[in-house]
Amino acid sequence: MSDSSATQPTTSQDPEVDPRRMRSVVAASAAGTVFEWYDFFIFAILTTIISRHFYVGLPDAQAFIFTLLTFAVGFIVRPLGALIFGKMGDTKGRKGTFLITITMMGLATVAIGLLPDYAWFETHVGPGAGVIAPILLVLCRILQGFALGGEYGGAVIYVAEHAPAAKRGYHTSWIQTSAALGLLAALGVTLLTRSLMGEEAFRDWGWRVPFLVSFGLLVVSLWIRLSLEESPAFKRMQDEGKASKSIYVDSFMRWSSLKIVLLALFSIMMAQGVVWYTGNFYTQFFLERLLKLPPIDVNILMIGVTSVSAVLYVFFGWLSDKVGRKAVMSFGMGLMLVAYFPGFHLLTQSANPQLARAQQAAPVVVVADPASCSLQLDLTGGAAQFGRACDIVKGVLANNGVSYRNEAAPAGTLASVRVGDQVVPGVDAAGAAPSEVKAARAEFETRLKAVLSAQGYPTTTAEAEIDWPVLFAVMVTFSVAATALYGPLAACLVELFPTRIRYTAMSVPYHVGTGWFGGLQPAISFAIVTAVGDIYAGLWFPFIVTAVALVLTLLLLPETRHRALVD
Repeated sequence: MSDSSATQPTTSQDPEVDPRRMRSVVAASAAGTVFEWYDFFIFAILTTIISRHFYVGLPDAQAFIFTLLTFAVGFIVRPLGALIFGKMGDTKGRKGTFLITITMMGLATVAIGLLPDYAWFETHVGPGAGVIAPILLVLCRILQGFALGGEYGGAVIYVAEHAPAAKRGYHTSWIQTSAALGLLAALGVTLLTRSLMGEEAFRDWGWRVPFLVSFGLLVVSLWIRLSLEESPAFKRMQDEGKASKSIYVDSFMRWSSLKIVLLALFSIMMAQGVVWYTGNFYTQFFLERLLKLPPIDVNILMIGVTSVSAVLYVFFGWLSDKVGRKAVMSFGMGLMLVAYFPGFHLLTQSANPQLARAQQAAPVVVVADPASCSLQLDLTGGAAQFGRACDIVKGVLANNGVSYRNEAAPAGTLASVRVGDQVVPGVDAAGAAPSEVKAARAEFETRLKAVLSAQGYPTTTAEAEIDWPVLFAVMVTFSVAATALYGPLAACLVELFPTRIRYTAMSVPYHVGTGWFGGLQPAISFAIVTAVGDIYAGLWFPFIVTAVALVLTLLLLPETRHRALVD
C-alpha cells in the first residue's frame, strides 16, 4: 500500500510476537491508559460540585452548562494534540511519544486538585478576581485534552503492531477496556472519599482528593512504560527507509488517504462519541441532576455497570476477530438507536417513579412570549444573566428536572408556569444586578417548589421506590451498545491506515469524533432540555448522529479484519 488503505494487503504478513512479551505489551500499555482515563473521568464525575466552586454567581442551570463546557474543552483540543503527537509518533516513535503524553496528563490533573476556587480569589486577591479560577480550570482541561489527543493513538497502535493478526481485535480491546477500568477507578476513589469524610466535607474540600491521588498513579504508570521497547512495525519501517517525509500532506492532502479519514470520522467515530458519552456520562447527569438520585447511589450504580462493561469490551473485541469488525460495531449502533428514548423513560420510571406519576397527573406548561426567551448557552462567561421572566422560569424548571411544554403568549406577557390547574407567575429581573437576579430566581423557585410539591412532584428520590433491577438492566443495555461499538474500534482504525501515517491519520478522526461529538454531547443535550422543556429532548442530538453514522457504516465502511499492518 502506498497512500490508500483501500489497497491494504488482506493476508497477514505481520511479525509474530512471543506470547509472554505480548502480555507484557498489553499490560504496560493498558495500565498507562487506565491512568489517563482516570484523570479525564474524575472531572466528569464531579461536575456538579465543581460548578459550585468555580462558576459562582451564575444561574444554576447556566453554571452547570458552563462546567459541562469546561469538561468539553478538553475534548475540543484533543484533535490538536493528535496532530502534534501523531506526527511525533510517526517520525520519532510510539514509545517516547506516549511517555510525554502521560506525564503532561498527570501533572495537569494534579494541578486541578490544587487550584484555588472562585471564593478564594475573591477573598485573598480582591473583588472581581474570582474569574481567575475558572480561567485556570479551563487551562488545565486544555492540557489534559491536548495530552490525551496523543495518548490513545499511541497505545492502541503499539499493541496492534505487536499483536498476531488473528487476535488483533482481542488484544487491542484491552486498551478499550482501560476506559472502563479508568472510570471504575475514578468512581471507586470518589465513592471511598465521599464515604470516609461525609458528603458535606467532600463538597467543601474533599473533592480535591481524587485529583491528587493521580500523582501516585502517574509515578507507577511511568515506571511501567519505561520498560517498553519500540514496536516491530515502526522499527521495520525505519530500517527500510519508508517513513513519510510529509506526514500531514500524506494523511490529509491526498484524497486516497483523506477519504478514509473522513469515512472513519463520519461513520464509526461520530457514533462512538455520542453513544459512549450518552451511555456513560449523560446518564449520570440525568440520574443525579434531573431525577434527583443521590450521588452515592449514582456512583454505586455506575461501578456495577462499569464492571460489567470491562468484560464486554474484551468479548466484543474477541468476537470481531471471528465475525468481523463492521458487523459487531453496526450491532452496537443499532441497539443504541432502539434504546435511546425507551431507555431514558425507563430510567425515570425506575429511579424516580413519583416524578413520572406527577408528570402524567399534573403536566407543567410555560406560558410566555417566545421573544422573551433565550437559549441558555451563553459563551461569554456570564455577560447575560438571564434575568427575564421566561429565562428564570425555564432555568428553575430545568434545574429541578421538571419537564414542561411551551405555550406562546401575547407580546409583553409576563411568563408564568401552569402546574395542573395552578398558575405560578414569573418574576422579571431583566437588567438587574447579578445578585438581584439570583435573589429573584430564589424567590420564584420557592413559590414554584411549593406548588410542585402540592401537585405531587418530588424534591428528592424516594429510596424505597427505586426499582434497582430495572435501573441496572437499562444501564447495562446502554453498556452493551457502547462496548459493541467501542470494543473492535481500535483494531478497525489501526487496520484502516498504513504504518507511515498511522499515528496521525488515525488519531485525528478518533479525537474529533470522540471530542467534538461525544465531549460536547452532555452540554448540548442539557441546553436543548432547557430550551425545549422536555427532559428527553436532549436525546435527539445523539439519536440523529448515531442514525447517520450507522447508514454510512453499512454502506461505505470496508471490513478490515484480515488486513496486515506491515505496508
